[in-house]
Amino acid sequence: MLFNSVISWYFKKRIQQVQHSINNAIDVQNSTWLNLIHNGVRTTFGMAHGFSSIKSRDSFRKNVPIQTYESLKPYIERLMLGHQFELWPSEIKWFAKSSGTTSSKSKFIPVSFEALEECQFKGARDLMTIYCHNNAATKIFEGKSLMIGGSHEINQLNNNSYCGDLSAVMMNNLPFWVNLLSTPKPEIALMSDWEIKLEKMARSTKNDDVTSISGVPTWTMLLINRLLEITDSKNILDIWPNLELYMHGGVGFDPYRRPFEKLIPSPTMNYMETYNASEGFFGIQDTLSPTGDMLLMMDYGIYYEFMPMEEYGKVEPKTLLLEEVEVNTNYALVITTNAGLWRYLIGDTIMFTDINPFRFKITGRTKLFINAFGEELIIENAEMALTKACKSTNASIRDYTAAPIYFKDKNSGGHQWLIEFDKKPNDLKKFELELDASLKSVNSDYEAKRQGDLALKPPQIMMCDPGTFYKWMKTKGKLGGQNKVPRLSNNREIVDDILTLIKK
Repeated sequence: MLFNSVISWYFKKRIQQVQHSINNAIDVQNSTWLNLIHNGVRTTFGMAHGFSSIKSRDSFRKNVPIQTYESLKPYIERLMLGHQFELWPSEIKWFAKSSGTTSSKSKFIPVSFEALEECQFKGARDLMTIYCHNNAATKIFEGKSLMIGGSHEINQLNNNSYCGDLSAVMMNNLPFWVNLLSTPKPEIALMSDWEIKLEKMARSTKNDDVTSISGVPTWTMLLINRLLEITDSKNILDIWPNLELYMHGGVGFDPYRRPFEKLIPSPTMNYMETYNASEGFFGIQDTLSPTGDMLLMMDYGIYYEFMPMEEYGKVEPKTLLLEEVEVNTNYALVITTNAGLWRYLIGDTIMFTDINPFRFKITGRTKLFINAFGEELIIENAEMALTKACKSTNASIRDYTAAPIYFKDKNSGGHQWLIEFDKKPNDLKKFELELDASLKSVNSDYEAKRQGDLALKPPQIMMCDPGTFYKWMKTKGKLGGQNKVPRLSNNREIVDDILTLIKK
């Protein structure tokens, strides 16, 4: 009890700092920008883009074009070869390995000491600060935290640096005392073979007093289901009766909410969404709202810009500053970070739900959408519609992906949905109708294209056998960690690949 009280007090005492940065967001962002420019002056990138002459945020936007991974790749490759100060003035020894959305090739995001200490670890601490502030009677530190992460390896180009999933990078750099509060042991948590790790995690944690879990929903569900199998339990509270918090991110949680509530049937269970990527820690849910709106975190060494979606794809797209954004507008997120990602188009889209304070929700990916027929279907539309369809047919979803069905001869196009249900709908036709109706209600472009079945036919649902997406992820070497099934694709590459696997 005393230990829990002391640790809770430690986290609660930062709440005033968190609130100050949130209430003074624009001033904090200005200071962040000045500090980043000061640090970037003597880097290879900074010298190439005239940082020494940059005196304002307008001149920053004028001197530095929007960057993608491909445009920064030459700098990152030199960093991986052992050269330093390419993008940031401190030594880079870690690279977060990101699989991206549709490409099988990995991206390697540089992680500086500052990015770890002032962004990733600070975000993790603030997550607990907000949780403890909102839950004064928490007993979360009387038990252990289970983190479902990835693995790491020595950089093959330079044995003085390492690369791996972000979770593995963080776990390798955590203070020793954090490991005392965590499970499983690092030698299991960092295993690279997901199937072996899953089994070892289940067996090594089944007798622990786990009070919190963090991880991507898909892999968390797999672990919980395995625990139930080996212990012959009805739900996870039979194994971890003091479980009180699940911290999730990476994918929209709405389709997973009902399966989790079934696995963890506790009215006092808390769920907190975070926006934590290889590139930085950006957002934390600070209320119990089921919509999952998050605070945009301001003092993590990250400077934000926001690209209206009508600017996306232009040669010289315009971006907005924090004080210029509006609610209910889709923006592509552009970041400048304390690891040397300068005006980097991260690939995510967000929408502000409030600007006092700045709260937002993730609406999708700049490349994770279906717009084959002008329907502009984004992930937010898809997940809202799926949630309604599941509710009306008493179903729950484990995984899914969708892609266009192209025009053929005189036939209209459409969308094909491959869905692996955790609980199948009691009426598949009703599920299809509800999905279609819900998509129409949340997306006027989709509704217009569906009129008269002229451009778009009703959605085509294919129910996949249990384990289908797991097998597909395994063929891609993407089990565990932060790997996720891409939800929407504007081409049929992923869907056809899965269909080929099903036919074998």
